[in-house]
Amino acid sequence: MRAIIIGNGLTGTMAAKTLRELDAAVDIEVFAEEKYAYYPRPNLVEYIAGNLAQDRVFAFPSGWAELQRIKIRAGQPVKLVDPVGRTVETEGGEKLGFDVLLLASGSRTFLPPFKGVEKKGVFTLKTLDDADAILEYLKDHPLICVVGGGLLGLEIARAVRTRGAEVEVVEVFDRLLPRQLDARAAAILKSQIEKLGVRVRLATTTEEILGGAEARGLRYKGGGATAADMVIIAAGVRPDLSLATKAGLTVEKGVVVDDLLRTSNSRIFAAGDLAQHRGRVYGIIPAAFDQARTVAMNMLDLDKKYEGTVPANTLKVAGLSVTSVGEALAEGDEFEVLVEERPEEGIYKKVVLQKDHLVGAIWLGTRKGAPEIARLTALRSHVGDIKDEILKDGFNFSGR
Repeated sequence: MRAIIIGNGLTGTMAAKTLRELDAAVDIEVFAEEKYAYYPRPNLVEYIAGNLAQDRVFAFPSGWAELQRIKIRAGQPVKLVDPVGRTVETEGGEKLGFDVLLLASGSRTFLPPFKGVEKKGVFTLKTLDDADAILEYLKDHPLICVVGGGLLGLEIARAVRTRGAEVEVVEVFDRLLPRQLDARAAAILKSQIEKLGVRVRLATTTEEILGGAEARGLRYKGGGATAADMVIIAAGVRPDLSLATKAGLTVEKGVVVDDLLRTSNSRIFAAGDLAQHRGRVYGIIPAAFDQARTVAMNMLDLDKKYEGTVPANTLKVAGLSVTSVGEALAEGDEFEVLVEERPEEGIYKKVVLQKDHLVGAIWLGTRKGAPEIARLTALRSHVGDIKDEILKDGFNFSGR
């Protein structure tokens, strides 16, 4: 059987790895736009910060794919998928047949519709080449604005600040990490980030990148501006639906898949950032891992259902540990919210209960207890008997 995978990011690589573990005979070919082997995207930030050499960015040692008998077609993007003829065509014109196909090409960087994004000195960070371009430009352009106060924007700000840059983060929402943190936790995070020397501007909409041919700053809706000689846009991503659309597959917010992660064509699967399962596009690492393992089984007709992933992120943001899991931002009479906070220490812990079952949590500024609280939340554990103790620093999670 020939399995073709389009995309060598986390989802495509983990699916290929799982396929090989399950079946020693299956022929696996992975097509990728980039000319590099797989690397975890978070490593790009550490590379920019100077904490990783380029050869340490990659997930596996040289020759790993060959040992696994996985053929990686790096720098050979697919331009067309023919579901009826079961073939793919590369940008170079090569056509290959498949028995099963996985779309795992992920997402594209979103560029907001303000003026000036085409100017020299405006960057996004999605690839290793992007990181190299940022590092090169940074040498002579140390005054930086980062548009976007989500995880990537904050991590970029921390990384270039480590390189000695003067940095301001501009966020359209009224708080940082608006999808992961509530207002109180976000305020503590903002304070900790500002201690690093990074300025933060909230509730501000960028209207234009100033300058002639080169970026010279930002102008904001309603007035105000910031000088900068480099702008990095971290305003999120959108699923890459181009191949699926051209192939005539069902597409909504993402490529629509069933519980076996099959698209509207039973021999074509989709997983990761571009897949829409039960109306949801996850766009998070835990879901990519779960879907990669599940889809590999189903490409081999093992009928493994994907039941969804509890949203969980355990992150390092500007040196501060951040865990957000489940319905962390839930509000209303049906929920009970318990909080422990010590802003001066950068500590904020919150649990959200529904009928004494743990359904959401935020753990900021400490890793102690974070894996346990994430596990209990994923299980929707009953914690009514310990809810008055669970936020205490010395709480013993053993046996729960």
